[in-house]
Amino acid sequence: MNMIKSLSAAAAAASVAVLTLAAPASAKNFKIAVGDSGGSSQEATGLGFVKALEELSGGKHTATLFLNGQLGSEQDTVNEAAIGTLDMSLLAINNITPFSPTVGVFTLPYVILSLEDAEKLTQGPIGQELTENTINDAGVRIIAWTYTGFRVLTNSKKPVKSVADLEGLVIRVPKNEIMIDTYKAWGISPTPMAWSETFAGLQTKVVDGQDNPYTTINAMKFYEVQKYVTNIRYIFSIEPLIISEQVFQELSPEDQEIVLEAGKAATAASAQFLRDKEAEIKQILLDKGMQIDDPENNEQEFIDLATAAVWPKFYESIGGVEKLNAVLVEIGRDPVSE
Repeated sequence: MNMIKSLSAAAAAASVAVLTLAAPASAKNFKIAVGDSGGSSQEATGLGFVKALEELSGGKHTATLFLNGQLGSEQDTVNEAAIGTLDMSLLAINNITPFSPTVGVFTLPYVILSLEDAEKLTQGPIGQELTENTINDAGVRIIAWTYTGFRVLTNSKKPVKSVADLEGLVIRVPKNEIMIDTYKAWGISPTPMAWSETFAGLQTKVVDGQDNPYTTINAMKFYEVQKYVTNIRYIFSIEPLIISEQVFQELSPEDQEIVLEAGKAATAASAQFLRDKEAEIKQILLDKGMQIDDPENNEQEFIDLATAAVWPKFYESIGGVEKLNAVLVEIGRDPVSE
């Protein structure tokens, strides 16, 4: 009888061992909060990450995108990732700046002037330094970068070609001091408003306008509530994919490397999406009835006012004027003096 029991126990143990080997150990389905909707650059980054993650892990890991702010505001998701209750979030970099101020160097007006500038900065030593800062400051790690394009200005009232044309407009901006002060430098006081409230604010005329890249304007259907576009390029929108550092450290070294490599693939997918789609999306917006105007004199008045007023004010928060100069030199531009 004891022998029968022993054989049964051995058989049961062997069955458990076989089942354990058959099922991938610690397989994960990462939850990714995404601020924008389907068709956006953020979604393109997220889909690129999921595809690479599944391929690199041999199907062991996957991820699910929760689009359109389903999991809360972008700043809330930083808090949730920091404490480990959310795996990942895809969000505008200006919503990380309150938690890790040095990343604000990428949101200073007229610093990044092209997609190529953005790629060089984010994928080089400066991007790595800012990633380390976000780990230390905010408890989150940047693993991919979304390149969404320049934040152009839209409004429902009139064409805007000069700084003077802004007079009388109520413009929504994120709750970001650099962006708020940029508009103040142009002579108006903007209205800070959460991203989740922006469409309703435009629809009900609480605000007249907002700024975002063409891909976001189309994905969010702002053409339904906005008429005029001003082709300004004061900020090149960079939207990182962050992972909770707590969640990251719970992964095995092998899985950490898989996540980082999937992030690189997602970054490449984002850049390709912008190159492939931006011109097409601008035409879609024109077909939807929007009017696109270029600012007068190659935007020089906007540039002069913003850089003179905003850059010096934020030297300290970004880590000193030398940090800005390192960025400028990296992309082949002249440094500034204090």
